Amino acid sequence: MVMLGGIAMTDLLLLSEAQMRRIEPYFPLSHGIARVDDRRVISGIVFVIRNGLRWRDAPPGYGPHKTIYNRFVRWSRLGVFNKIFAELARKAGKPSRLMIDATHLKAHRTAASLLKKGLFPDVSGARKAA
Repeated sequence: MVMLGGIAMTDLLLLSEAQMRRIEPYFPLSHGIARVDDRRVISGIVFVIRNGLRWRDAPPGYGPHKTIYNRFVRWSRLGVFNKIFAELARKAGKPSRLMIDATHLKAHRTAASLLKKGLFPDVSGARKAA
């Protein structure tokens, strides 16, 4: 068993070859310099996002955290992940179960004054005070 930074290589989440074949058609072409191992870096992105980690907390087995972060940002701006998710969702068909996230956000106390200042559109349909 190979150890990288205290983590066994078998403990890393790596996308399978079949999973990589499904998403590879959506990867942008490499221009000039060959990219670092796509499987390792994409698996690192999935691991960080799935576990809610900071990029710097990615296990070293996925490569430098800066590489993982840069690939995520660059491909996000190009819409690569949106295309992959849309295609995978389309091929999956109709879901048998839908889930609702109950996450909520706190608004800063100054957010209440945005409507009064006209910086936030009023879509409530409520009558305005004279």
